[in-house]
Amino acid sequence: MKPSKKAMTTLTQEEAHRLFEYRDGVLYWRERPVQSRKAKGNMEAGTQSHGYKKVTVDQRRYYVHQIVFLMHHGFIPKIVDHVDQDKNNNRIENLREANKAINSLNRPIQPNNKSGYKGVFWNKQKQKWQAGLYISGKRIHCGFFDELGLAAEFVDLARQMAHGSIGNASFKGA
Repeated sequence: MKPSKKAMTTLTQEEAHRLFEYRDGVLYWRERPVQSRKAKGNMEAGTQSHGYKKVTVDQRRYYVHQIVFLMHHGFIPKIVDHVDQDKNNNRIENLREANKAINSLNRPIQPNNKSGYKGVFWNKQKQKWQAGLYISGKRIHCGFFDELGLAAEFVDLARQMAHGSIGNASFKGA
């Protein structure tokens, strides 16, 4: 069965306001959507999937953060970034339009990181902490350090100088 033209169109700002109410980072259905038997008016919209809430409108799936952005700015950008990295914090002040570079700068520290600091790792050959970061897709070496804290401070300063406030803090739990 071929999808209808309506199913292939992108949600508009007017439709989003008609279907949803935005309250403090949460979307609520204004009325029961046609495709849902469970959802009711004034019920929170979205189901959790891979950390993000998603909703279906006219057979098309959207992330809740995309709809929140659309409701406030009138369009859905290619990438919507959560400034604080919390996938469930869909308050408009926590959402920004981004590109791949900005989005990757705001990635959290990776689970396999052993130093506890973004951009810092132990160099076995030199027996020192090595610091570095990426600028425009190129790895920049920031130096070798005897102390982990100094390496972390240095790479954090370099990150601030290179990227301003876009990137997140370099240590776990920040």
